[in-house]
Amino acid sequence: MALLLAAGVTGAGAMTAQAAVTARPGSARAGDIADQLKAIPGMTVTEKTSTLPGYRWFWLTYRQPVDHRDPKGKWFEQRIMLEHKAADRPMVLYTSGYSTPETMFTSEPTALVGGNQISVEYRYFTPSRPEPADWRKDTIWQAATDEHRLIGQLKKIYKAKWISTGASKGGMTVVYHKRFYPRDVDGSVVYVAPNDVDNNDDRAYDRFFQTVGSDPQCRAHLKGLAREFLKRRPAMLARFKADAAKNGWTFGILRTPDRAFENSVMDYEWTFWQYSLQSDCGSLPAVNASDDEIYETLNTISGLDFYTDQGLAPYVPYYYQAGTELGWPKPQFTNLRPLLRYENSYQPRTYVPRDIPMRFDGGKAMRDVDRWVREHGSRLLFLYGENDPWGSERFRLGKGSRDSAVYTAPGMNHSGRLIAKLPDAQRAKATADLLRWANVQPGAPSLKAPSVTADDPLLLQRPPL
Repeated sequence: MALLLAAGVTGAGAMTAQAAVTARPGSARAGDIADQLKAIPGMTVTEKTSTLPGYRWFWLTYRQPVDHRDPKGKWFEQRIMLEHKAADRPMVLYTSGYSTPETMFTSEPTALVGGNQISVEYRYFTPSRPEPADWRKDTIWQAATDEHRLIGQLKKIYKAKWISTGASKGGMTVVYHKRFYPRDVDGSVVYVAPNDVDNNDDRAYDRFFQTVGSDPQCRAHLKGLAREFLKRRPAMLARFKADAAKNGWTFGILRTPDRAFENSVMDYEWTFWQYSLQSDCGSLPAVNASDDEIYETLNTISGLDFYTDQGLAPYVPYYYQAGTELGWPKPQFTNLRPLLRYENSYQPRTYVPRDIPMRFDGGKAMRDVDRWVREHGSRLLFLYGENDPWGSERFRLGKGSRDSAVYTAPGMNHSGRLIAKLPDAQRAKATADLLRWANVQPGAPSLKAPSVTADDPLLLQRPPL
């Protein structure tokens, strides 16, 4: 169950690679954005060399209460990346749900509205973690209140329209923030966000794996490879242990290399569809390929290093939330039985160190959010990939939803920038809604976005979920 929703963050070295210039009193012209940011109580400001034309690049830290119900208690520093274009342009709040990316990028909504962008690191992801960590405060309400408090300060500078966006766990974060603080933003673009309303009913995932794509041979081949890994367990484990010894990987969280290996096998099919396209099936090895080829496809698709202490440690805050509020997927692995030894380990508790207490709320938080979306949600744009397993349990609109829509991009996976992948009429409608919410006129000169990569940086990284 090493599935991670959006997975991964860009390397820390990217931040230090740029020359940092700390904003100081008098170091910028009067009324400069750096001085305005620095005047916010609890904010530190560092300007870096921009890599996107037309933008200035700032790294901010903002002092947040560990417990917003006790604002005078302990606090921590939350990390924020700001890409500033102009104070009178729309602001896009990008929530990763994990650590914030450390290289400049523009999300799809930012590019479409020609706006500013802040990328907010989710609480309890290093370095935005209180020490010592009171894990009981790693909740969706506390994180939403982090964003609410930050927005209240930045709106004193950025007074145009605000749009929130995020993908996968970042998309979930968008919805949770809007549920608790619906007036903070003027519209939300939510990518590939699962909605696990009933954690005890995961039949939607089983139906997905029985029907995904248009090629039954591709589905059958993936299932055959997953079974083959377990049939060749000794050969696969020998290679995995050798890689672990060479790289210094340890297995304190999952306990043994064998449990880590088996969890990677249970993730194989899911991870293929999450990150690959059906057309990639042709590049997979045959079931009777050599041990080296079989091991290589498991390592390439599942990413075996993720199932080590070194791979899992950065994602403990996610697994904690999955096991306390968010819920988690639990497909049936009928094609892998009776070769499985640790099927019951496919749950968040397995991925959280035992000294951190966990207790699931029974789905209370997710039912509340789902009900709010269906009865009160407004200006919500949900986008899913047709072949993405995370879309099996998704947000749906109800009679009380207003000015909102749900779109599915044909043949797509868990990738970002899905507005661009929609059929023409849907793409035009989704874009028009976004521009209307942002109060931006179509075709305006300010919409000329910088040249950027085609996808959300967090959705392109290893490991899975």
